[in-house]
Amino acid sequence: MKWEQLENDACPVARAMSVVGDRWTMLLIRDCARGVTRFEALQRELGVTRHILAGRLRKLVAAGVLEKRAYSDRPPRYDYLLTEKGRALLEALRALQRWGETWMPLEAATPRTGRDR
Repeated sequence: MKWEQLENDACPVARAMSVVGDRWTMLLIRDCARGVTRFEALQRELGVTRHILAGRLRKLVAAGVLEKRAYSDRPPRYDYLLTEKGRALLEALRALQRWGETWMPLEAATPRTGRDR
């Protein structure tokens, strides 16, 4: 099955993944929930390219997860705010956070070691 066909799949998980199923989307939702709502700030926080970020934001606005609201006319600048639909994803985000804390604790990460020269 092609990725773009998931939005019409009989499975609700597949339909949800058609909106949030890439590695940047839930991080965007996390940051918007924390009050990071401007393009430049989101790019700085995530370290994502402008092209990818713009595409994800367009997709989330089109899906009704984010609302694009102008805060400047010259030059045009926007805040990306969670809609009711977007805020409903925070429950899933919290579940992912709990899962990560339980099954991927920071202590399990490979420690970084330094070397004297």
